[in-house]
This record gives sequence, structure tokens and C-alpha cells, in this order.
Amino acid sequence: MSTFTYTPRGVCSIKLDFEIDGDIVKNVRFTGGCNGNTQGISKLVEGMRVDDVIARLKGVNCNGRGTSCPDQLATALELAKKEL
Repeated sequence: MSTFTYTPRGVCSIKLDFEIDGDIVKNVRFTGGCNGNTQGISKLVEGMRVDDVIARLKGVNCNGRGTSCPDQLATALELAKKEL
């Protein structure tokens, strides 16, 4: 299992921690952001394959910002894949 920390850009959350076990996403924790939404995202992606999470969340836009907390999670997962 590998642990990762990512600093989101362009969103309200300030830190994103997660683990990847094989190709499975685990223990996603956002610091900051819309608490209910980030908790929901975390619970929904728990146990999903990395590529499936990226495919579903990449490009989600929050109020015209060009990104969102889900999009930032997808970006973080893409970067983490390169390190594995």
C-alpha cells in the first residue's frame, strides 16, 4: 500500500491524502472544502479502481473554476499512478 499527499489547486480544499493498494483507492481524506461533499466523494470512491475514479471525476467543474475537488482528486490519482 502506498500513501500520497496532494495540494489541490483552484479549490477550497487545501490538502488531499489517500492510499492506493494495488490499483484500489483507499482512505481518501480532504482537508478543507465543502465538508459534506468531500466526505461523500471519499466514501463513493473507496474501493474503486484508480482508473475508474479518474474516468468518472476528471473534468468536473465547480462554479466555472475549471476544476473542483473531484477533479483535483482525479489529478492527484494520475500523478500517483506515475509514482507507482
